[in-house]
Formats: sequence, structure tokens, C-alpha cells
Amino acid sequence: MEKSLSMDCAELRAHLEIVKSTFVNNSKKYFFGKRLHLKSGLMIFSVIGVFFSSYSKASALDQSGQSILPFLEAGNFVEVNAFAVDPSISGVVHDRPDLGIANQSRETGDIGQNNQFYTAALKLQLTDQFSFGLLYDQPFAAKTAYPVLPNNSYSDDMNHEGTSVNVKSQNLSFIFGYSPLKNFQVYGGPVYQRVKGNVSFRGMAYTEAFNGYNANFKEKGELGWLVGGSYQISEIALKAAVTYRSKIKYNFQVDENIFGEPLQYVAPVDTKIETPQSVNIDFQTGIATNTLAYMNLRWVNWKKFNIRPAQYDALTASYMDMLTEGTYKDGIDLDSYQKDQYTVSLGLGRQLTDRWSIASDIGWDSGTGNPASTLGPMKGYWSFGLGAQFNPAPNYFIAAGIKYFWLGDAKAEGGGYYLPIEGIKEIAEQSEFKNNHAIAYALKFGYRF
Repeated sequence: MEKSLSMDCAELRAHLEIVKSTFVNNSKKYFFGKRLHLKSGLMIFSVIGVFFSSYSKASALDQSGQSILPFLEAGNFVEVNAFAVDPSISGVVHDRPDLGIANQSRETGDIGQNNQFYTAALKLQLTDQFSFGLLYDQPFAAKTAYPVLPNNSYSDDMNHEGTSVNVKSQNLSFIFGYSPLKNFQVYGGPVYQRVKGNVSFRGMAYTEAFNGYNANFKEKGELGWLVGGSYQISEIALKAAVTYRSKIKYNFQVDENIFGEPLQYVAPVDTKIETPQSVNIDFQTGIATNTLAYMNLRWVNWKKFNIRPAQYDALTASYMDMLTEGTYKDGIDLDSYQKDQYTVSLGLGRQLTDRWSIASDIGWDSGTGNPASTLGPMKGYWSFGLGAQFNPAPNYFIAAGIKYFWLGDAKAEGGGYYLPIEGIKEIAEQSEFKNNHAIAYALKFGYRF
């Protein structure tokens, strides 16, 4: 489970959803005192998502971005989305005898792993005042694998295995909406979430004590909730929404072992983990004839997230007690984040013809701190996205997009970096990751009925 190999896909989502807001058919409206001509079936999109995924940027485990926009569509609506992420992430290990075999290249190799994920949504307008939505997404993920290299920094020659992490999740949001006033809606409902993952440490960077450590988090489902409000004026394509999602608490059974041999250092207990609370703010409005501006802001409370399985906690506590001669006797997190994540995307969409629309956006992500974990060594990103939408008929569309991410440079560190021990930072810092990038692709199908 990992700090960042998750890319925040609410952006490439918010980029494919603004070629999607239907303007008024063949009508002429007034906008800020100017005559605004709106073509039939204008659909500008909130960009194919904010391609968030652990494998491409420092956004902790954030992947889908948890967009609420499909629920804000007019009438009855259904959509499905497919995303693919192709990251390139590599670094250089510090020249220290404890981190790698001498006279070998200190390159880490490319640790990024290609990934695909999916989202879907159903929105039903039950009456003029009541609506229902069902949203499926894969909100959190991480996928990194260090190649086996002769330096043995993050891999083990004897077992031909490299350090790796693989986290998957699924989310079902049941949303009930009520409009007490014209143009205004409040909504909320339960969220069912399932999470599973595994982590493997290999190489000299993890010392003899933890080279070969594996942790398997058995899949588990728990409940959370969301609540929000929206305001819309369809005549000028104005749409604004604020959505809060709660944290979700888990007690995981974790199988821990060293090269397959079960770890039983202390009595087994469940590992407590909380997937984070978050806030999404979405806004769009017409700004000129057949032109739309849009914005997405997202905050995720990663600072309170940490993972510390029972056996790993006990072993690291014993190791730190010995290393510091009794000065520090507590354990170390398997993974944690030092800062909350903030993400911003801004874009423009324009209808070219009755059937074609285009959009483009820029994005920024703060990451979750630097140094970063060796499981996700990057600090945020800048991004640029392009998308297009084709409407074969007024009631359905096909949209596609691409987004390029410039991943933030970061130092990779062992879990002890932030401990209150003099000189620990120099020991914990292990490698530098610079000039990395990722490319994300998205495909969307939407249908109104």
C-alpha cells in the first residue's frame, strides 16, 4: 500500500465530463448582458477524468478522484468509462555500501506498472424533486514493482524478486437527491467499499531483518457515507457542487511472512486502517458562445493515514530499540503520508459542430510530502490534457482523451525518516527520483433515456 503510486483520476474524469453538459437545443439566451448563441446538444466535458493513479504521480493511493458529476446530469443518464495509465518512474540509489553491491550501477530501473481501471454511473430522475444515483468506481490503488538488478538495492538475486506493492479497491455509492428549491439540490447516501492489497520488501535497502518481508491484506468490505449540495442554471450551463465523503474504517487480517515462512513474533491481531475522508468541489459555466469553463478542486486527508501490521510493528520496534540503544522503542509504519493531498484542474471546452466538441485542461497536485516512500517515490505533478467528444445522436455520445503528467521529483526514504532521532534522516534517505512522467488515456460512453 503506498504513498503515491496512485494517480488522482478525478481530473481525467473531470476532463471527460464537461463535453457532457447539454445546452439548450437551437436556442438563443442572454448571458451577462450579451446574446449567447447555443448550438443544439452542446456537450463540453469535465475532461476524461482526472486520471489519478498511484502509478503515475504522488497522490498517495488516490486513483479515480471519486467524481459526483454523473449524478448531476439532467434526466435519466448512464455512462461507462475505461482508463489506462502508462507511467515511467525511475531513480538512482545513493552511493552507500548498505544500499547496494559495490561496482554495480545504482539505477533502480523503471518501477512504474501499466494499469487499467473502470468506472460507471446510473442516474434516475424519479420525480421533479427526487433523484437516485448509483456510482461505481475504483477509488484507491497502487501498483509498483522494482526490477531485479545486480545492485540488489531493491531486489534479491537469490529469489529473483523485486520490491513491489499492489493495492486494489472498489466503491459503490448509493445517492439520493432532493430539490427543495428550483436549481438547488441536496444529496447523500451510503457508500460500500472493498479493499485488498499486498506488499513485498526485497533488497539491501530493507536490511537483513526485512529483506523477504511480505504482507497480504485479505479483501474486506466496509460502509461509509457521502453528503453534498449542488446548484445549476441550465440556460448558461452553470453547475456547482460540493461533496464530502467520510473516512471508512477497516480491521484487516494480514498474513505476514519472511520469504514464505510465517511471522509469529507476537500474538496476531487485526491491523486497523482508515481510507481517508475527502472533499470535491466542481464548478462549470458558459463564458462565451458555445464555450464552457470548468474547475475541479479536491482535498484528501492522507495525513491521518498509516499502515502498521502487528508483526512488522513488533519487529521494527525491536530493531529500533537495538539500533538506538533504547532511545526509541516504538515501531515504524509500513506506509504513511506526511501531508494532505490537494488537487486543482482548470479547463475550457468548446462545441465545434452539432456533433463534435473538444476540451483541454491543466492540473496540479500537491503530493503527500517529500521525502516519499520507496513504494511511491514522487511528489505530486503538473498535467495537461486533451479530449474530444462525438455525438452520433442527441441522446448518446462517445468521448476520448489523453493526459500527460510531469511527476514531481522526490527523495525516497525508509520508514524511519520522520522519527525523532538525531541523524536518522541521513540514514533513511535512500535514493533520488527525478524527471519522471506518466500518460493516461480514457474512453467514455454516455446515454440519455
